[in-house]
Amino acid sequence: MSEQGTGGEAVRIDTTRPHPARMYDWFLGGKDNYPVDEAMGRQMLAVEPGIPLMAKINRAFMQRSARWLAKQGVRQFLDVGTGIPTEPNLHQIVQGVAPESRVVYCDNDPIVLAHAEALLRGTPEGAIDYVQADARETDLILERAGKVLDFGRPAAVSLIALLHFVKDEDGAYELVERLVRALAPGSYLVISHLTADFHPDAAAKVDEMYRNNALNLAPRSREQFARFFAGLEIVEPGIVAAEDWHPELGEPVPGQEDIVSGGYVAVARKA
Repeated sequence: MSEQGTGGEAVRIDTTRPHPARMYDWFLGGKDNYPVDEAMGRQMLAVEPGIPLMAKINRAFMQRSARWLAKQGVRQFLDVGTGIPTEPNLHQIVQGVAPESRVVYCDNDPIVLAHAEALLRGTPEGAIDYVQADARETDLILERAGKVLDFGRPAAVSLIALLHFVKDEDGAYELVERLVRALAPGSYLVISHLTADFHPDAAAKVDEMYRNNALNLAPRSREQFARFFAGLEIVEPGIVAAEDWHPELGEPVPGQEDIVSGGYVAVARKA
């Protein structure tokens, strides 16, 4: 199937296999998904009915952390693994605090490119750009993002619900290390990540579904998650479940009190 990209070019989208970004969109109640994504999504719901709520809790963490960073004075943001646009997007939150904020989104999924125009509408005082690249192509990401962002000044890198799709052998820790190395002191790293610690039986079954569909999934333990922040100062409240990270900064997700989300989150500062 073809859709139009930001430049009017045809973007090829494979609708014969489920895709994590489109399933995430379906869990959030979006419309940018296909029957194959809904089919696998429903299989996952049979294993863990709380997955849509977990997805909303993760999304709410992104919004709260972005708002917190903007209030700390961060004015540059690199969002790697952006996913399908779902309002409010990161730039809407940070530019709502500081209209001059500059944001670069990055994703390798053609469907995100096809809908990227929704990510590029910001304030006249700020700047927004989109980079089509795989998360592991850090040199390419930094080069293109550097046309909008000044990496000589503090910036925030967000990796929201991304790294559990990158296995250790595919360079998950290395890509984070390379991105952090390029950041100036005073910069921040934001990560949310799937874990099997809270729902081990359901996580094992979902992992099997992913493997059966030739999809990567690498849920990590708290200790494995903490490794991404080596050499950084993790800000309070530390490594926690998504719903427990500064809940006072946003509205609670309806129903979240009845469930523990499936992921760890943390925000860390580069000294």
